[in-house]
Amino acid sequence: MSTAADRPPPHLPLLLALFVGSGAAALIYQIVWFQLLQLVIGSSAISLGILLGTFMGGMCIGSLGLARVISARHHPLRVYALLELGIAAFGILVLYLIPWIAGAYMLVGGRGADGIFFRSVLCAICLLPPTVLMGATLPAISRWVHSTPSGVAWLGYFYGGNTAGAVLGCLLAGFFLLRVYDMPTATWVAVALNIAVAAVGLALAAATRYVPTEKARPGAGIPTAGGHRAVYFATALSGMTALGAEVIWTRELSLLLGGTTYTFSIILAVFLIGIGLGSSVASLWSRSWVRPRLALGICQLLLVGGIAWSAFAISQSLPYWPVLPEIVSSPWVMFQLDLVRCVYAILPAACLWGASFPLALAAVASEQKDTARLVGGVYAANTLGAIIGALLFSILLLPLFGTHGSQRLMILLATLSAALVLAPMARSPRGLLALAAAGLLAVSLSRTIVPIPFEMIAFGRQTAVRLGTVTELYRGEGMNSSIGVSGATDRSGVRSFHVAGKIEASSAVSDMRLQLQLGNLPALLHPRPASVLVVGFGAGVTAGSFIPYPELSRLVVCEIEPLIPTIVSRFFATENQGVADDPRVEIVFDDARHFIRTTDEKFDVITSDPIHPWVKGAASLYTREYFEQVKARLKPGGIVTQWVPLYESSPAVIKSEIATFLEVFPNATVWGNPIGGIGYDVVLLGSADPVTIDIDAIDTRLTGASHARVLAALSAVGFASAHELLATFSGSARDLAPWLADAEINTDRNLRLQYLAGMSSAAKSGGTIYDSIRSYRRFPEELFIGEPSRKDALRSAVMADKAP
Repeated sequence: MSTAADRPPPHLPLLLALFVGSGAAALIYQIVWFQLLQLVIGSSAISLGILLGTFMGGMCIGSLGLARVISARHHPLRVYALLELGIAAFGILVLYLIPWIAGAYMLVGGRGADGIFFRSVLCAICLLPPTVLMGATLPAISRWVHSTPSGVAWLGYFYGGNTAGAVLGCLLAGFFLLRVYDMPTATWVAVALNIAVAAVGLALAAATRYVPTEKARPGAGIPTAGGHRAVYFATALSGMTALGAEVIWTRELSLLLGGTTYTFSIILAVFLIGIGLGSSVASLWSRSWVRPRLALGICQLLLVGGIAWSAFAISQSLPYWPVLPEIVSSPWVMFQLDLVRCVYAILPAACLWGASFPLALAAVASEQKDTARLVGGVYAANTLGAIIGALLFSILLLPLFGTHGSQRLMILLATLSAALVLAPMARSPRGLLALAAAGLLAVSLSRTIVPIPFEMIAFGRQTAVRLGTVTELYRGEGMNSSIGVSGATDRSGVRSFHVAGKIEASSAVSDMRLQLQLGNLPALLHPRPASVLVVGFGAGVTAGSFIPYPELSRLVVCEIEPLIPTIVSRFFATENQGVADDPRVEIVFDDARHFIRTTDEKFDVITSDPIHPWVKGAASLYTREYFEQVKARLKPGGIVTQWVPLYESSPAVIKSEIATFLEVFPNATVWGNPIGGIGYDVVLLGSADPVTIDIDAIDTRLTGASHARVLAALSAVGFASAHELLATFSGSARDLAPWLADAEINTDRNLRLQYLAGMSSAAKSGGTIYDSIRSYRRFPEELFIGEPSRKDALRSAVMADKAP
């Protein structure tokens, strides 16, 4: 016969629905806040680690602090509703506070220890208040149930419902709100969800009577073994491996699926789906389990197999699926395939991590406990472990041991978690033997984990069709990305530099032409390029193109991944003029936006090594606000160049990139780099002041003895004279105005480009786009000056039907 405590309180299914809404709002906020703060503090591994640590740290504080700050006498539904209203208020405040704080941060933010300190302070100011409230919601609502088997099961349902809402929020924000609208719109949708949840919570609080349970009868709770501390440690280890896996598997799967913002949304959604499913199923079963601690230990042992399966699927199965994204006409079809691949690889392990939370609750529950303290303690342990796992794996373990070594460590951590929970079994010979066998199995499974194929690092989405086509010269797992250097298997001798599943630079003539254009066009157009800033190191060719100029006195290169200048540059030392070792060069390991935002230095030339705009995070280097910051860092007469790839793109994407640049540099020009007359990519050239191109002066500089090395480098890629280089002129801002009339401007508030580009990353319309640009060209008589015969020859070359 059930007691009153065994009977569930009213309206629990409705509260479950409320938690779905609460979870959806939380994920929308998380995505928006991360985008906003990354624009200010940068996207390096350290910056993202601070962001994630602050976010989850607030959740941990909230889960622990609720029971200690809010008395159990208060109606839990009313407390929950007020927390939701507080989150909504802070959601609005953060949206408008971050841009205001960003101005102050520019005055104090910097590099080194001081920079890290100020980034941490900024994150704490913006994220701690709302995340503390988010962390308190589950402990608050838990007081509506008792710590009986039925009550603890409902706590697991709440956790699962919150996770299900997070899935909806992740997909809603990633595929609709931020793609179609912008960050303010997404924020207001989340605010509306919070307010709706709060309104229903307050109505329920007014309609229901709450009597706090001071002390329940002994023996009515769930039977547990002693040593709850071991369960908390195991829960922390579970959180550590879960976030470590998310870091590692996101790195690996984004290679294979393409590093677009949609890929990250799909991976996160599948991970959350697994956690929600696992939590819900474990909550359902936990009502009948007499020994939940044993079930938790078995779950952690199964997790060892789940991690091994995911490692096998990602490194030894998925790369060999016959998938070629380029033959798919619709990106939505590709997203479906990506979803299937993510489910296949990571769903089993995610389900087991989700099941661990309600099992841990059941293992430490007793009816004498305040359920808010019960939930807060387990949730805090899990969250604390997650913080450590995210920081430890992303900043330390990945660079030290690589993805396969880190996954081996994850298996050992999961085994340790199981051993802590199942330690009482060791008191019997049979139990000790079972634990020893489980340990041997874990060690055996860890040895099956192997590195991913080199072609995944090199070619990403094209892995299946590029297997065996190149020779691996180097691979490295950095804090921020996976990188590689390959050599061609034919006689061409071409070496390629790969970052995160794509070729970022190579020694092929077509790529060398582009990199030398990015450097030499502004260097030759500027009368004295003494100080230069290059965003991104790449193979070092763009930065190295400035080295032969006698006027150069200082060259700053911003690079986010330390492995690239220190190791990759050696493979291209001839092509990059040994730039990494030149005494005039300073390499700054930081996010470029953060550096430009916080430095007081100004430059004669600012350019960037090629960075693909469809890669998540790259759109921040193509926004109107970023170009305005770049313009502010130019000296009088300064010049800036920007790469725009026409391949893997669509007309809408190219129009957005060019139109955004032209809003800041209205006198900008476009310079082409076709391959065999077919459009491949272009260079945008802008200036702080109007520029006049003196053909005679440039020719005199190039043919002089002081610039002999410059001419030699240009001649090697087909630019044997000033005429041939300047003949790549393909249009100007004024001429392209009609073509750009319907362009969407990429701003910090919408980051439109990453959503447009992510939809077009498999497109093959570069030639058509280039022809469209050139159809608007005219020869700008006012731009070029020089001896009449030279100007006539250049005019003929520019206006020729065949692209140069």
